Amino acid sequence: MIKKIRTPLFFIVLTILVFVFFVINNTMENVDRDLEVKAEVLEVDDSNIVSNGIASIGNQTLLIEVLDGDYKGEKFYADNLLLGQLEMDNYYQVGDKIIAALLIDKNTGAIRGAKAIDMFRQNSIIIMFSIFTILLVLFAKTVGIKALFSFVASLYIIWNFLVKRILEGNDPIFTAVLTLVILSAIIIFSVAGFTKKGISAFLGTIIGLLITTVLTLVFGKEMGLMGMTQAYSMSVLINGNLNLNMLEVFYAAIIIGASGAAMDIAMDVSASMKEIVEKKPEISEKELIKSGFNVGSAVIGTMTTTLLLAYSGGYLTLLMLFMTKNSSFLRIINLKIVSAEIMRTLIGSIGLVIVAPITALIAGNIYKFSKEQKKGEKREKIEESINY
Repeated sequence: MIKKIRTPLFFIVLTILVFVFFVINNTMENVDRDLEVKAEVLEVDDSNIVSNGIASIGNQTLLIEVLDGDYKGEKFYADNLLLGQLEMDNYYQVGDKIIAALLIDKNTGAIRGAKAIDMFRQNSIIIMFSIFTILLVLFAKTVGIKALFSFVASLYIIWNFLVKRILEGNDPIFTAVLTLVILSAIIIFSVAGFTKKGISAFLGTIIGLLITTVLTLVFGKEMGLMGMTQAYSMSVLINGNLNLNMLEVFYAAIIIGASGAAMDIAMDVSASMKEIVEKKPEISEKELIKSGFNVGSAVIGTMTTTLLLAYSGGYLTLLMLFMTKNSSFLRIINLKIVSAEIMRTLIGSIGLVIVAPITALIAGNIYKFSKEQKKGEKREKIEESINY
């Protein structure tokens, strides 16, 4: 019999395990880097900039004042190199708050120069995250706190385990699958506890994950795609990572993108079936599974569209470009970048459709098996009392 462990106790144990994982995995070597500080732009010199239409090329010289750290209050001249790439360049004005890198001489420790990195946006991010946290805890209460824990833990694991391991040369697909198994366990069990509901959702998610992985490998090979369709792929390679297999990194990205929605629908189906069993304990296994199918089909209807909107929203400007150039439908869907996004969307949608019935089958068997076991135990106790 699956024993229900109290959720608070399990959450505490899970928190400790995640903390241990953080400590063990946090072994990234310290590397020498420039000192990054927050600064304010006091003066701007645009004399070395050449404007060409809407783009500018050249070096913008800034006089900046450091706003934090050991060099707070000190002023330096900083360079801002403009390459004519609007998506990458920053054009600063007096009063802007920026992130600047102070170039430190390793021998003397003196500041030998500075360069502008980007606009300082941290405060806005903190405000948005604070609003998210307050609303989450306000409306979801204890579950919201657990969800927040899962959110932060997921960010850490993605950054310091998934990304780090792939850059170290580990297989991207295996690393992605392993990461998703860990994340699924943390997210599902921290919210649902180690209960029949949590186990059903977890098993449904993992089986769906494995099927999604197989589909990604099969159709990826058939479509002849390259991993270079991803943003910043070339930048990753030229920064000393020529050994990376960008095609496998692309496959890993597809698997990761499909897992979140699959986890969501698995939890929806499992939770709804739990409610049905509690409200109607006499329901048969067949009827329970059918109810799970019905819930899954309702969620799938909106979730697949959600995936489409999420992916198309990320490429809105590309769609606008196609319309501007009056490109044919045949040409559009066969372009590498478009085919890659279509594959990403469809694989994710197929994963959703598969996870719902799988979770319903698993949950139906777990819930009814547990019920039959309880009946058997009760019958045995009655027989023992009669014999006694």
